[in-house]
Amino acid sequence: MKKLTTDEISRRFTEFYEERGHARITGSTLLPPPGDDSVLFTTSGMHPLTPYLEGRPHPLGRRLVNVQRCLRTTDLEEVGDPTHLTVFEMLGTWSLGDYEGPRSLEWGYELLTDGLGIAPRLLHTTVFGGDGQVGPDLASLEVWERLGVPVERTVEDNWWSNGPTGPCGPDSEIFLWTGDGPPESTPTGDERWVEVWNHVMMRHRRLADGSLVPLPQRNIDTGLGLERLASLLQGERSVFDGDVFEPWRRLLPSLWGLDETSLRLVSDHLRSAVVVIGDGVRPAATGRGYVLRRLVRRVLTTLWRADSSSGLGDLPRELVTGTLGHFGQGEDPETVRRVLGTLAEEETRFRSLLDRGRRVLAGPRFRRPLDETDLHYLHDTHGLPRDLVESLREEHGAPEGD
Repeated sequence: MKKLTTDEISRRFTEFYEERGHARITGSTLLPPPGDDSVLFTTSGMHPLTPYLEGRPHPLGRRLVNVQRCLRTTDLEEVGDPTHLTVFEMLGTWSLGDYEGPRSLEWGYELLTDGLGIAPRLLHTTVFGGDGQVGPDLASLEVWERLGVPVERTVEDNWWSNGPTGPCGPDSEIFLWTGDGPPESTPTGDERWVEVWNHVMMRHRRLADGSLVPLPQRNIDTGLGLERLASLLQGERSVFDGDVFEPWRRLLPSLWGLDETSLRLVSDHLRSAVVVIGDGVRPAATGRGYVLRRLVRRVLTTLWRADSSSGLGDLPRELVTGTLGHFGQGEDPETVRRVLGTLAEEETRFRSLLDRGRRVLAGPRFRRPLDETDLHYLHDTHGLPRDLVESLREEHGAPEGD
C-alpha cells in the first residue's frame, strides 16, 4: 500500500470530521489570541478554544476540527529523540456540549483503521481508572471492549489538565505498536507502544483548593501530533525520518558535517525559527523574541562546534520556501527575504556577542570560579547570559570549582 504523505493524512483527518458535521477552524498561528498573556505561544489546539470549552458559544458551532501549529519550549531538551519537536502541527476535534466520549472514541477508531489503514491488532488504549474524586471511566472502557481493542486502566496517566487550576477531565489515549514483533505488554509497561491520540472528556474545573466543579457543558477535546502520526504510518521510527524532514536530511549533510543528534537539533530549530519569523516574531531579549533568539543561538552553537566557519547564509532557500508553504505562511519573495534577513542579522549579532564575551572573560577578574554576583554583573553590564558564559568558559576550561 502506498505510504500516505503528511499532507494527505492531514486532509483525510479534516475531511473525515467535516463529513460528520465539524466546522474547520482556519487561520492557525503560533501567537495566542489578543489579550491572552497566559502563554508566549500556542501550545495546543485547545488553548485558543478555552473560553468556548467554558461555555461561550463558538461562532462556527458545537462541532469543530482544526490543524493547529504549536510551539513547546518545555520539550526543548528532548528534541532529537524519536518523537519531540519544537514546532509541530496538532490535529484536533472538539464537541462543545454536543456528543459524548463514546462517539468520539468510535470515530477515532474508525478513522485510524478504515481511514488510515492501521491494523486493529496494533492498537492499545488506556482509560481513567478512577480516584478519590472521580469514578472510573466505564463508558470508554465499554467502547474499547466492544471494539475488541486491548485497554489498560490507569489513574495519573489518564487525567488531563492544562495546569493546577482550570478545565480538566479524564481521558482515553490510543497507542500504536512500533515494535518489530507482535505486540507485547501494555502502554505503561513497554515504551514501544507510542501514544498517537488523546481523547479528553473535559467536564470539570479544578479550583485553587483542589476541588472539582462541573463545567457549564460536557466537552470532548481530542488531539494528535501530525508529524508523529505521519512518521509512524510511513514506517519510520523517528519524526525526523518522515517526509516532512526529507528535504532537511537531503540538503543539510552536504553543507555541515553533523552527527545524527546535531543534525536533528539543527533541522528542528531552524525549521521552528522559520515558522516563528513567518508569524511575525523578531529576535529580542525577552518574551517570544527571546525564544526565537535561543533557537537560533542553539543552532549556531551546534554548527560552530563542528566548524567555526559555518554560517546560516548557506541555508538552502528551498528549505525556507518549503517550510513557509507547508505552514500556509506564504512563499512570496518578500517573506522569504524577511526570514533569511532575520537569521543573518541574528547570526552577526551572536558572533559579535561571542567575541565580546571572550574578551571580557579573559580579564583577570574572571580567571577563577564565578559566583552569582559575577554572573549578574556579566549579564547586566555586558549582556552575557548565564548559559553563554558557561559555554564560553567550557571552550577554554573553567577553573575548578566553577
